[in-house]
Amino acid sequence: MSAGGTAKAKTAVLFVCTGNICRSPTAEAVFRARVKRAGLTSAIAIDSAGTHDYQLGQPPDPRAVARARLRGYDLGVRCARQFEFEDFERFGWILAMDRFNLGHLETMRPREFRGYLGMFLDFAPEAGVPEVPDPYGGEAKDFDRVLDLVEDAAGGLLEAVRRTLDEPRRR
Repeated sequence: MSAGGTAKAKTAVLFVCTGNICRSPTAEAVFRARVKRAGLTSAIAIDSAGTHDYQLGQPPDPRAVARARLRGYDLGVRCARQFEFEDFERFGWILAMDRFNLGHLETMRPREFRGYLGMFLDFAPEAGVPEVPDPYGGEAKDFDRVLDLVEDAAGGLLEAVRRTLDEPRRR
């Protein structure tokens, strides 16, 4: 897991897009900031990945870094990584940025996975759109739109994750 993750966390959240250089690291940074403000960094591990190997080892897109920085988010020193089958064991929450990536993850999903696998924007129904659009070929305003949507969904996701932290462990 990237910086800030912990082996002792009660749960782990993974954000997934295609190349892991725009949307998913942005969601990771925004959610990490929310978790920190809530005082839950020791309870929730956070990471991001891509379904494809297009940008493996690359840092986040400089436009994503710049737009996030304007809002006080740090995308950190990280390199793009590809989603691995083992992520189903490491993460209880796996959130896709769009249907394309969700479909890819669903084909890999093991039968025994009991965590949450779904669309990130399901946690922001007021956003009025189901997917976080890929800003890669776009302009600064497209990266701002991603930030708007991610900020909207991060609060709803945090509340859902917090509820599961408060539940007694089922054995």
